[in-house]
Amino acid sequence: MTDTDSSLFQLGTTVVRRDVHADRVWTAMPQRVIDDTGHVLTLAYWPGIESLAPTTWITSTRTGDDATRQQGLDDLAAGTWTLGPYRWENTELLSHFLTGEWFSVHCFQNATTKEPLRWYVNFEHPYRRRPGLGIDTMDLALDLVVTPDLSGHHWKDTEEYAQLRRPGVVDDYVGRQIEQARGRAIAMLDERTGPFAGGWPTWEADPSWPLPTLPPGADEAATAMTPYRP
Repeated sequence: MTDTDSSLFQLGTTVVRRDVHADRVWTAMPQRVIDDTGHVLTLAYWPGIESLAPTTWITSTRTGDDATRQQGLDDLAAGTWTLGPYRWENTELLSHFLTGEWFSVHCFQNATTKEPLRWYVNFEHPYRRRPGLGIDTMDLALDLVVTPDLSGHHWKDTEEYAQLRRPGVVDDYVGRQIEQARGRAIAMLDERTGPFAGGWPTWEADPSWPLPTLPPGADEAATAMTPYRP
């Protein structure tokens, strides 16, 4: 893929990053394109942007209720979730999606002070482009949280990942891909390559940028994340 490839997203435009499972949309998030090399897609997300998310996740985020969060994972496995509107608050987010990789890398910073908060490695299906619209993937719960200076890290949501393994949302094939991806992510961190190569990025959302918005039909049925099997 080259910089003149028509499938590349134009800088400054809005694309929608969706999580898709069992031919249904789990989340839909409109984001601004910061860069697209064909190998790495960089998107921005900041306070005020409205997305779609499972109502159980929205409730658990607002209340801290762990039982509701667990119910959301059960709903995911059963295919019985309901989407609702969710407005992002407090943090700016710069996201790097790596073509063909089973994880993405995100930088969270305080939207007011611009203080770096954490790197966040999100394990998920390799993204698929929807030309002119956005990308589809599926979050698989497991995360690696890294300090802003890259000096420390810890694994997050391992129990939720195990919960998705039991009913087969993460089956044996996907589980093997994730185990290999965990090693690649740690190697990338240790060797300071990929998104980690330059250290913490200096950036902020420009106040003149319009808020990305979801287009009509962002929650319509989609193809599940299955074509990556050999």
